[in-house]
Amino acid sequence: MPPRQTDRRIQWRRSPVPRDALPVLNQRSDAKGLIQTLGHLGLLLITGVAAWAALYRLSGPARIPVFVAVVYLHGALWAFLLNGFHELCHRSVFKTKALNTFFLNVVSFLSWYNPVIFWASHQEHHKWTLHPPDDLEVVLPARLTVVSFLKVLIVSPWELWKRFSEFVRFSMGRLEGQWENHLFPPEAVEERRALFRYARLHLLGHALIVVVSLALGWWLVPVLVTLAPFYGNGLQWLLNNTQHTGLIDNTPDYRLCCRTILINPFFRFIYWNMNYHTEHHMYAAVPCYNLPKLHEYVKADLPPSPRGLVGAWREIAGILRRQEVEPGYQHRQEIPVA
Repeated sequence: MPPRQTDRRIQWRRSPVPRDALPVLNQRSDAKGLIQTLGHLGLLLITGVAAWAALYRLSGPARIPVFVAVVYLHGALWAFLLNGFHELCHRSVFKTKALNTFFLNVVSFLSWYNPVIFWASHQEHHKWTLHPPDDLEVVLPARLTVVSFLKVLIVSPWELWKRFSEFVRFSMGRLEGQWENHLFPPEAVEERRALFRYARLHLLGHALIVVVSLALGWWLVPVLVTLAPFYGNGLQWLLNNTQHTGLIDNTPDYRLCCRTILINPFFRFIYWNMNYHTEHHMYAAVPCYNLPKLHEYVKADLPPSPRGLVGAWREIAGILRRQEVEPGYQHRQEIPVA
């Protein structure tokens, strides 16, 4: 791995937006933020209540199949809290900072993600997108297989262990690996304390949920809250892995290292509009609910956007197959003639 080039500057190529339009696109709205955030959390409340009702109100042979199906749907929607967490870490969802901080803490806790280390890493990802070793959050080529998809499709004990052990390690004040030590060098004392403190509070909170729920005989509560991020993640995996997979690294053109896909309105909502991923990297300050408008301004300057998950994965699967025989191959998206 080559050394970091901290003195370099990347002259990013962004699709032009009318000067008077960008300030409007950058405007944050508490109302739109609440619609997006409470809408997603409300869906989780509905599926959680439905799972409870299926188990304790239904009877007959359909009871267990309906319960399992609703729990799976609950987990599938819960998985997209990662994308809400990502947007809240950008602090662009709400105009009021206190609202953004409050919901960031809620979503971080529910999704089992540590906002301290994520934001430290994600700032580098946006600053140096796919320029290793300065960006090690996303590294190409991505090793995606059918097995890796199947491991998250139903239940993922591997992801549970990975995330739980990471929280335990941070709670004990331990960092590992090149990336973590780069993000939190020894001199970053306060940042390290914040990272370790959050991990301890997070573990304590979930331990209280589990202990109190089991003491009251409510075993379903931990299943629907503490364990929810670790089952039913197949749809989120399929959407999230369209963002950069198979594309080009070490390029200053976001159109070559990011992929925008066109999906239905419901998927866009639960995905927090991250299907507009090229636009998100070009103009990271634009709130997620304004990305569709931004797309309309820049789409003529972007490569053709695959339609739907089938179209996106048909393209990605072809790239991955070619990389098996040509390990150095990277797909260059077709850029419109200026």
